[in-house]
Amino acid sequence: MAFFLKTFTALALAASIALPFPAAALDDQQKKEFGEFIKQYLIENPEIMLDVQEALQKKQEAQRLAKANMAIEENTTDIFDSKNDVTLGNPKGDVTVVEFFDYNCSYCRHALPDMQAMLKKDKNVRFVLKEFPILGPDSVAAHKVADAFRKLAPEKYADFHVALLSSEGRASDESAIAVAASLGVSEDKIRAEMAKSPNDGIVQATYQLASSLGISGTPSYVIGNELVPGAVGLDDLEAKVKNMRSCGKTAC
Repeated sequence: MAFFLKTFTALALAASIALPFPAAALDDQQKKEFGEFIKQYLIENPEIMLDVQEALQKKQEAQRLAKANMAIEENTTDIFDSKNDVTLGNPKGDVTVVEFFDYNCSYCRHALPDMQAMLKKDKNVRFVLKEFPILGPDSVAAHKVADAFRKLAPEKYADFHVALLSSEGRASDESAIAVAASLGVSEDKIRAEMAKSPNDGIVQATYQLASSLGISGTPSYVIGNELVPGAVGLDDLEAKVKNMRSCGKTAC
């Protein structure tokens, strides 16, 4: 058993298990003893499982980032320069921040002041809003109205976006229409534009893009070659923008 103890201890430190000889070389009794030893060792040292879980999470995160990086390279135009998205801030800014959002996402609402503060402080950042309605039929309906409003009054879209995203209650067809009307675009015009130019294809394209990037929630940002999931906060976003300017990457 001393041999097995030394072997297992070394392998545990390396966070992997690999016998120095094929498992088939062990007879049934040796396999039983080795299995019982591993079981007992894990029972007596359960913290090892936390190390294994942490290693697994790091590996999965690295795989996710690698997949996202590849997808960003393959879809640069659709991510950063889609004609269906609205650009706020400096249209010729030296760094672009893309946000996937849903009008019914509570985290997006909390993140709204981050965008506003960044645009106020940094006059050389370009902020792209990518509508990504994933929180039910009300979200889809609200984004349909938003798309029609964008086409009819693009110069007022920023005000529409802030008003609807910061409004109380659930965003829906009715609440989005009310916000549009408050900004001078009537319901009749919105309905006519929605019938004339539905955004179903746009939404489906965004779903496919998000899937290729591994995005499953909102808000999610793309900055440079990095996917940034979640409402990470102004400080984190500003740090990544600063790094982009310094070294061309979000982490220097």
